[in-house]
Amino acid sequence: MSSLPEIPANVLDAAERASVEELRTLQTERMAWTLRHAYANVPHYRAAFDAAGVRPQDFRELADLRHFPFTAKQDLRANYPFGMFAVPREQVARIHASSGTTGKATVVGYTASDLEHWAAVGARSLRAAGVRPGDRVHVAYGYGLFTGGLGVHYGAEALGCTVIPVSGGMTARQVQLIQDFEPDAICVTPSYLLAILDEMERQGVDPRATSLRVAVLGAEPWTDAMRAEIEDRMGVHAVDIYGLSEVMGPGVGNEDVGEKDGTYLWEDHFYPEIVDPETGAVVPDGEQGELVFTSLTKQAMPVVRYRTRDLTRLLPGLSRPMRRMERITGRSDDMMIVRGVNLFPSQIEEELLTVDGLAPHFLCVLTRPGRLDELCVRVEARDAAVDRGAAGERLAFGVKEKFGVTITVDVLEPGDLERSQGKAQRIVDMRAATS
Repeated sequence: MSSLPEIPANVLDAAERASVEELRTLQTERMAWTLRHAYANVPHYRAAFDAAGVRPQDFRELADLRHFPFTAKQDLRANYPFGMFAVPREQVARIHASSGTTGKATVVGYTASDLEHWAAVGARSLRAAGVRPGDRVHVAYGYGLFTGGLGVHYGAEALGCTVIPVSGGMTARQVQLIQDFEPDAICVTPSYLLAILDEMERQGVDPRATSLRVAVLGAEPWTDAMRAEIEDRMGVHAVDIYGLSEVMGPGVGNEDVGEKDGTYLWEDHFYPEIVDPETGAVVPDGEQGELVFTSLTKQAMPVVRYRTRDLTRLLPGLSRPMRRMERITGRSDDMMIVRGVNLFPSQIEEELLTVDGLAPHFLCVLTRPGRLDELCVRVEARDAAVDRGAAGERLAFGVKEKFGVTITVDVLEPGDLERSQGKAQRIVDMRAATS
């Protein structure tokens, strides 16, 4: 692979230059305010704190946070639409919401101050990714109630960039606009970027010959193997951005383009913990578990110990006082249990990218034709000349050897799987229909 583009030098802001001790002092002050604000203004938190036997004044140091109750997605749904807001409705400047595809939508609100903070951490994230003031930024995240498009849009504007708000969809037009407007960076889900790459190649456009030098990718888990695939095919730096609407949106954290070794979490605004997914006990930095966030500066909708279901571990910062989050291995709620073995879509992706002839477009289909679960991985061949039988056998063998799970593989013609324009669907569970 030829060398990737040079990135102009980064300049850290004041929070990124602080000492760890200064950061912890700031977090303690802001945490105390958040707990008071949530308890005083959100009936759910008042009831939850009371039930747990804690009050805001019981918080004196960061270790005390473990005594406070968790917030889960079902709590947000139970208080739909505005029950989690901590300010009067007329002070809410904007409302976003999840898609609600797996249940009732979760609604989030922002004051004008919240939006300023969001733009600031978005700008910090894009700068860490290698985007610089004056760059043209092609935004292919969806706009609307989904936080992705507007989240990076205002972050790019705050950084001093020219924003091209394309949104998702119309893949052929995405390719045309990349050629015409010559953006420096693209913000998009990794699965949809692969669809754009496929369309470029279908049109005879060399992906490595475009103006793009940075791809800021998020909204779904992706692997280092996927990074290598994108960087090789496109000749860009592929960098992870992290966020979730319940906590803020994109910009909760970001990789440093020069390191590409874990996502920095912007701890001056969002306090992370890692807990055992089963017991809820806090585990030390460096140990694997479920990521939990408490917001530190949100006015409209503070969140206290929100369980993200993302599985990862915390590592010390390298160039900043903030801790890094190791690449997310999956979500506790998208883990497949196949005949007693835990398996994540990211592990399937990691293995299939080692098999020549297979494309990174796949779907895990779970069935139960008898008493036992079965997993079929539907994956596309890279081209019509691929020996699909042999490629499928290699993938099945690799998954069995590495993860101890027996699977079947259905290798499809190129283009047979439906392309995602947002978050990719990786699992179809048909066990209830086949049992």
